[in-house]
Amino acid sequence: MRDGFVWGAASASYQIEGGVDERGLNLWDMYCRQPGIIIDGTNGDVACDAYHRWKEDIEIMRGIGLKAYRFSISWARVIPDGTGAVSEKGLAYYEQLCEALVDAGITPWVTLFHWDYPYELYRRGGWLNPDSPKWFEDYADVVTKRLGKYVKHWITLNEPQCFIGLGFAQGEHAPGLKLPLWDTMLMAHNALLSHGRAIMKIRENVPNSVAGFAPTGDVPCPKANTPEEIEKARAEYFAVKEDNVFWDVAYFSDPVYLGKYPDDVISNFGQFMPKISSADMDVIKQPLDFCGQNIYRGVDAYANKPGKAITAAKWPISPEALYWGPKFLYERYKKPIVITENGLSCADVVSLDGKVHDPNRIDYLNRYLSAYKRAGQDGAELLGYFQWCLTDNFEWAKGYTERFGIVYCDIETGERIRKDSSYWYSEVIKNNGADL
Repeated sequence: MRDGFVWGAASASYQIEGGVDERGLNLWDMYCRQPGIIIDGTNGDVACDAYHRWKEDIEIMRGIGLKAYRFSISWARVIPDGTGAVSEKGLAYYEQLCEALVDAGITPWVTLFHWDYPYELYRRGGWLNPDSPKWFEDYADVVTKRLGKYVKHWITLNEPQCFIGLGFAQGEHAPGLKLPLWDTMLMAHNALLSHGRAIMKIRENVPNSVAGFAPTGDVPCPKANTPEEIEKARAEYFAVKEDNVFWDVAYFSDPVYLGKYPDDVISNFGQFMPKISSADMDVIKQPLDFCGQNIYRGVDAYANKPGKAITAAKWPISPEALYWGPKFLYERYKKPIVITENGLSCADVVSLDGKVHDPNRIDYLNRYLSAYKRAGQDGAELLGYFQWCLTDNFEWAKGYTERFGIVYCDIETGERIRKDSSYWYSEVIKNNGADL
């Protein structure tokens, strides 16, 4: 990989922090209270207890040799009601975390929003409220002013495809609603306005900042390495998904990088979209420093083949997605690529020797990272990679039934055990991917 390539791991506040009594309520707190919603009946009240065990986690990161740690801020921990009074204790927690990361030689990459929307703002309409971009701007202002001394790398939103699409269109995530398109498309537009306003605050408050956002999407992969098949896959990657517009990669990324919604979104769904002014697009299209993308899965000719390799979460194993995704994104948006999430769930257990052996994860990461490296060799500018995730954690609607971490976490005791994959990743980092 290039000199200065960022090797990291990622997490999200609700999935790891716990400390529920020391912050305001968020949407996931309330969602998890409903019986039968989370597959194992659990919640994020304690999770990995990272709110209290952050020093231990930093020592683990040091041991792995991580160059960067991507984590998110709990909006309701900083501003319990979403707007208004700021929690000094909440801000101090993140400040000491960031300071300790810097002291440990680990660069903090802070995500402002990873799905845990303040419940009090949801009760006021959430993303439907025309004031929601201003709420987010004010929140970003508070956080960047306080943490900008330690944090130069910022991500505004994580996967709007999920927190809008799964949360409000498909009803699979908090708050579990299935709203009509004219509501969800307005929410998506307000989320993008929130992104733009937050970027402006980042630039204003943090000199020499590095900023972007982290959308997601499955990657269509060519059936054959021919110009015709490659073009077909590229077109499919950025084409509108007529059965679910929110999983159109271009729907969220074109406004941010190109300053306009895709033509096929407007032609297919324009009647459901809010009135959009040129001033709106000027806010959304702020200059960004990288193109972040969470990539786990590819869509290929063998996706439905019996016996297709899958993860414990039943996701297809598609290493080629980390070649074609970065390649297509770099060609379209011409920004350095950061894989802001990539990883897999395995059926990890503590063995008789007290260790956690996860050869499937090592094999998966080796294949995906090798494909990513090839994308760089073939012309894509690669800036970094964040493994999802550091520790096993609360996996949203699946509770604690999936283990994505390179560090095992006993959810009852909080004990951390480095998995074999973390030692493998240490070597990758040490030699900057030379052996991939």
